[in-house]
Amino acid sequence: MMNWLLKNWRAIGFAEGVSFLVLLAIAMPLKYWAGMPLMVTIVGGLHGGLWIAYVLAIWLAKNALKWSNGTLLGGFAASILPFGPFVFDSWVRANNE
Repeated sequence: MMNWLLKNWRAIGFAEGVSFLVLLAIAMPLKYWAGMPLMVTIVGGLHGGLWIAYVLAIWLAKNALKWSNGTLLGGFAASILPFGPFVFDSWVRANNE
């Protein structure tokens, strides 16, 4: 169960991080510089769903892996920063292996 949980949490984190970068680096410029607001609607909706899944996955991982509240808060903070999920994933792998 632990390997399955970590594997899925990492996959969701990667997808959420990439979707956030796509939203910031591609969809937002297309909206404001090319007049294509639909891109933000599509990518933003996808990112929002992935963000909810990431936060839920962090919560499940905290309970299953006995993470501290500080680690949980670090995961939540990482979810709102560009590149945050990638940095948090590296930190978790370095401290839990």
